[in-house]
Amino acid sequence: MPIRAKDLISIEFLRSEEIEQLFRLAAEIKAKSERYHDALDRKVLALLFEKPSLRTRFTFETGIYELGGKGIYFGPDEVGLGKRESIHDVARNIERWAHGVVIRTFSHRNITEFAGACRIPVINGLDDLYHPCQALTDLFTLMEHKERIEGLTLAWVGDGNNVAHSLMWASAKTGVNLNLGVPEGYDPDPEITKNALAAASARGTSITITHSPGRAVQGADAVYTDVWTSMGRESETEKRRKVFKPFQVNEGLMRRAKPDALFMHCLPAHRGEEVTDEVIDSPCSIVFDQAENRLHLQKALLLLLMGKDKDDVSE
Repeated sequence: MPIRAKDLISIEFLRSEEIEQLFRLAAEIKAKSERYHDALDRKVLALLFEKPSLRTRFTFETGIYELGGKGIYFGPDEVGLGKRESIHDVARNIERWAHGVVIRTFSHRNITEFAGACRIPVINGLDDLYHPCQALTDLFTLMEHKERIEGLTLAWVGDGNNVAHSLMWASAKTGVNLNLGVPEGYDPDPEITKNALAAASARGTSITITHSPGRAVQGADAVYTDVWTSMGRESETEKRRKVFKPFQVNEGLMRRAKPDALFMHCLPAHRGEEVTDEVIDSPCSIVFDQAENRLHLQKALLLLLMGKDKDDVSE
């Protein structure tokens, strides 16, 4: 069946069964892509991007094309949500022309306001609080390699940023134990943390926050990191390099995880900063599997949100 919610704003609003369905469909699409080549025939997906992108733009544009539809891209100079035109008016226009929207923006409020004014599905392609498509893809990729995810331990090393927030919700919904090793002063958002902790506890899993990278990765099934300075925080680059230096994922830190632990990164990577070449290019690295799977996972998401009815997708 299609996803209950109209939009994908945050994983918080997905049920565990919906995530399981999404993963099953993504695996089916990856294995038998030709079966879905016209599943969204003549459907139009608008991509409103206020932030630059490689993976998000390429995979959504390719995904809608491979499903028989078309993506129309609007870059930073063309969008100007709330500046050139009110968010409400942009939403009410686009809903007349398109069948779905992907928004990549700085402010989470932009996405919630757009979705509130819009009758077509809205997908969060990244904002300052969340990156749901990335986190869902991450756990889908982890499941591919480990054949299960419930009960696994994933270690996050670095900033308590938007990807970390989405991983907290994705882990809580799927039964993954998540350890976050973050520098003092760079913890995840307190409100998101409180709510995700409650969801994890209800599921019988754990979310643990520590200021020690070694404790975070101890016995982990996978170790995940991200750039130390996210888009929009470039003025903090030099300060963050000093603060985050002890949180570099290198061979020494990886040895504290399980012997068969995987290395993960949402990319782009700043080699020599948050991760060494020896780790990201090692056999344990699955970073390019993560990147590829953005395509398959998002095709499944488009089908579940934009398909005409439940017969458009596999049960």
